[in-house]
Amino acid sequence: MNDIILDVRDLVSGYGESQVLDGVSFELRRGETLTLLGRNGVGKTTTLRTLMGMIDATSGSIRFEGQDLTSLNSIQRARLGIGIVPEDRGIFSSLSVEENLLLPPIIFEGGLSLPEIYDLFPNLEERRSSPGTKLSGGEQQMLAIARVLRTGARLILLDEPTEGLAPVIIQRIGEVLRVIRKRGITVILVEQNFRWARKVSDRFLLMDGGQITGEVAVEDVDAKRQQINEALTV
Repeated sequence: MNDIILDVRDLVSGYGESQVLDGVSFELRRGETLTLLGRNGVGKTTTLRTLMGMIDATSGSIRFEGQDLTSLNSIQRARLGIGIVPEDRGIFSSLSVEENLLLPPIIFEGGLSLPEIYDLFPNLEERRSSPGTKLSGGEQQMLAIARVLRTGARLILLDEPTEGLAPVIIQRIGEVLRVIRKRGITVILVEQNFRWARKVSDRFLLMDGGQITGEVAVEDVDAKRQQINEALTV
C-alpha cells in the first residue's frame, strides 16, 4: 500500500498579480507530522491556504490520497478529509464553545468524540456554555483544533498554533499532537517556535522565496542546525 497521502508538484500560487509560491513540490507520508520552516513572507501560510483551496493555484498539481484536487474548492476538499486551523482560528462569536465544536459535520469515522475532546481539553468542558470569543487566546486555539479533530479529517493543516500563547497552553497543544500521531492523523504545521516543533515533528521543509530549499528529518536536526538557522534568520 502506498503510504504517500499528499503529493504536491510544481505548485504556483499567490494573491492577484502577486505570485508567492514558485514551484513548490513535496510528498507527505500517512501519519507524518511535517513542519514548514522559514522567515515571514516566504510562502508557508500560502502553501497551507493553497492546499486547502482557499487560494487557487496558478499551475501545478495537488493529489490527496491519489485524487487530483486542482478543480475542487475548499468545501469539496474538506469533504475528502482535509481540515485547516487558520491563524485567526475562525471561532464564531454568536455560538457557545460546544456549539462551535458541533458545527462542522463529521466527515469520516475516527474523529474524536465530545467526551474524548473534553478529556484532552478540560478547559473547554468547563467553558462549554461560554460564547466562543469570550475564551482566552489559548482556549480559542484549543477550540479551533478540537473542532477539526471531531470531523475525522485525515490531514490537518495548522497555521502558527502556538503563536502568542502561554507555555502551559503550548505544552498542552504538543500533547494533543502526540495523541493525533498515535491515531495516524497526518499533520502539516507552520510554526516559528522551532524548539517546540522539534518535539512534535517527523520532518522539516525549509522554505525561501516561495520554494522548498531543503529537507531535514528530525533525527538530523543537530547535524543540519546551521542550515535551519539560516532558513529562520531574518
